[in-house]
Amino acid sequence: MSEPLYKVQRKLSRRRLNAVNKGLIGLIDLGSAKVVCFILQFTPGIEKRYELDEGTFLPKNVAFRIIGVATTRSRGLKLGEIEEIEEVQKAIRTVVQAAQKMAGVLLEDVLVSFSGGEPKSYGVVGNTKIAGRQVTEYDIGNALTNCDIPEYGVSREVVHALPVNFSLDNRTGLMDPRGHLGEELTVDLHLMTVEKNIVDNVIQAISGCHLDLAGLCFAPYLAGTSSLTEDELQLGAACVDLGAGISGVTIFLKKQMVYGGTVAMGGSHVTNDITKAFNISFESAERIKNLHGGLISTSRDDRDLIEVINNIHEKIMISRSELIGVIRPRIEEIFEEVSEQLMAAGFANLANKNVILTGGASRLPGLFEVASKILDCSVRIGKPLRVQGLPHAANGPDFAAAVGLALHAGHPQDECWDFNVSLAKSGARKINGVLKWFVENW
Repeated sequence: MSEPLYKVQRKLSRRRLNAVNKGLIGLIDLGSAKVVCFILQFTPGIEKRYELDEGTFLPKNVAFRIIGVATTRSRGLKLGEIEEIEEVQKAIRTVVQAAQKMAGVLLEDVLVSFSGGEPKSYGVVGNTKIAGRQVTEYDIGNALTNCDIPEYGVSREVVHALPVNFSLDNRTGLMDPRGHLGEELTVDLHLMTVEKNIVDNVIQAISGCHLDLAGLCFAPYLAGTSSLTEDELQLGAACVDLGAGISGVTIFLKKQMVYGGTVAMGGSHVTNDITKAFNISFESAERIKNLHGGLISTSRDDRDLIEVINNIHEKIMISRSELIGVIRPRIEEIFEEVSEQLMAAGFANLANKNVILTGGASRLPGLFEVASKILDCSVRIGKPLRVQGLPHAANGPDFAAAVGLALHAGHPQDECWDFNVSLAKSGARKINGVLKWFVENW
């Protein structure tokens, strides 16, 4: 992508708007275990909110329903990243065709979510003089333009740039300062970057399927927006999206994402451990993990035997306690790394330290107890919000990111490129301890 970030993201915003105007948009969640496709149908009549330089309008909240759903096994993806583009394109074509058949429509535009790319979070600040008049759209743009963007390197790309707080003189915590009177406007911006080659690979994969990309999103961010309650989003909480190849860690405060990261382990690592421990196939290991797996052993588990066929085609008997003994160490390792990330991000500074677990691997019995002990805070298992037309089979925690993508399409979060702003300026100031800084300054 040779064009500046600002222009590329503005083009994606316009494509999303065009898709909403046409009444249809596809949602593709690229996971390590499965690829999901939803098709959204929008209700006619968009409330126009504000005008961009190019003369387009961004929609506010648009009513929608899901009219097509399809899933397929992931191919060519590892740790949330594309390794074999042709295999990924086959998976995308499979789910898109199945979802189109269910909905009876043809897709042109798609929003895509992914979870890899080694995300990094930055907190930056910008301000502008108002001189006693009302704050306008252009003042917000000027404040965003004046942000000291960190030198994140040419090998990385910004995937989200979220204005998370506005301050006007001595008043802070403003969600929308437009129309307020003041002297100086300050904006706090959360910037998330990922490896540029990951973004390029996603764009190439979508382009090769003859689809128009209308936006890119970080999947764990979406999982959090669909699984956290209004109070958790407002007062502060973390979401751990336990995927197959990677686990996403996000922190929300005052309804905004203020930190995002990943742990390079997930449910498939647990399955691999079972495969090696009992010399069985990956498919057999996945099956017994889902049917008999857990984390809390009881005296009965020694007598609860599971029959499987090993790799030399012999029947072997495994006790459930042996299975738990293989599963638990890996889950503990994942949560220990999650705990380190939360601590480094300043999670301890939140008044209400709640953690919500979602993703396919969150279905393991006993996960709640183990996570509560290691993270030393209140933990619950989260399920995505119900949206119109969503089948019951797609309402589990393993669909949290896909449902979040639907919510993002219908109720988009303002990002810096949604305003009249050019991100041509760059500096070298990076605010360490992103969450700690937000908590102390809001």
